[in-house]
Amino acid sequence: MSEHEARAGERDELDDYDYVPGGRRRKGRGLKGCVAVLVALVVLVGGFYVALTQGVSWVADQFQGPEDYPGPGTGSVEFTVNEGDTTAQIGRNLKAEGVTASVQAFIDAAAEEPDAAGIQVGAYELQKEMRAADALEVLVDPDNLIGFPTVTIPEGLRVTEIVETLGANTEYPEAAWNRALQQPDKLGLPDYAEGNAEGYLFPATYEIKPGMKPVAILKMMVNRWREAADAANLEERAAELGRTPAELMIIASLVEAEGRGEDMYKISRAIYNRLENPDNGITNGLLQIDASVNYGLNQDLGVGLTSEQLQQDTPYNTYTRPGLPPTPIEAPGELAIDAAANPADGPWLFWVTVDLETGETKFTDSYDEFLEFDAELCENAPETC
Repeated sequence: MSEHEARAGERDELDDYDYVPGGRRRKGRGLKGCVAVLVALVVLVGGFYVALTQGVSWVADQFQGPEDYPGPGTGSVEFTVNEGDTTAQIGRNLKAEGVTASVQAFIDAAAEEPDAAGIQVGAYELQKEMRAADALEVLVDPDNLIGFPTVTIPEGLRVTEIVETLGANTEYPEAAWNRALQQPDKLGLPDYAEGNAEGYLFPATYEIKPGMKPVAILKMMVNRWREAADAANLEERAAELGRTPAELMIIASLVEAEGRGEDMYKISRAIYNRLENPDNGITNGLLQIDASVNYGLNQDLGVGLTSEQLQQDTPYNTYTRPGLPPTPIEAPGELAIDAAANPADGPWLFWVTVDLETGETKFTDSYDEFLEFDAELCENAPETC
């Protein structure tokens, strides 16, 4: 065979290969290419067949917008927008609740509505099978918000009682609140509380927003305490009175347990007078506050005490131990905190609420007069004596 013929034979073999990057050759796809063309023809013919058998509507559906209900809707659905929900997440939740037909219909409606970025967290009343644009119109109007559930913490509750109240009025059991209290670093307590929330869970009415967990709710209560403390200049006044902020909070809790209204400022002063004049020859530095004794005995603060109980020595027995108890005994309100920080001027050492119905309280620095007041109380309420 001549050289020319040999090269021609080589070219014939190479014609069955294609070039690939890098200069190498690969086997040609002559037969496979034909198969691919045939498959494409089958798919195309199949598409025409579907179009013919299912009608023109099938073809039209491929170019229509996302599925949407015609509206106006039926029934009632309470729908919640949660903290951190994106537009897409709201759309998914709407579809899951049967409010809208598709997520994309809501997203498209939101893209055309500038106020969609301002949808507020909370509950709204919607309907089943609404147009996405109609559902959005409800959500962008804050006037359509349904109020959040609330829980009220009255003044004068201990932490244990606050936990009971929260457990009974929220979706979280008492155990969840107690676990949250074991994470004091997350609650925002001041350093001088030493990790103990007693006295620092401010009594007020709180809105429980969707998705709020116990730690966040307790932190909200501590933040509200901080507002009251700042309003009373608690820390500045503590320095001026020669006390620590923690001591002022203990005094505030005692004032809350003992007084009402404007009388709290006088009771506060009487407590300071006993603390600052321990050698007065009458009280000898003893505060003698029953509510504190009851706290140490884990009894209701208003329970009457026997002589034996008054002698039981606990850190909270202000009949046997001079000075303040080690912690607050309950949650003081705004007035009690302000009274502890800004006591009235006066010489009083004693106070007696002589009429339990009206709250009338009398003050004196005379022990004999105190006995007269006490007798008046016994006359008005014999069960207390």
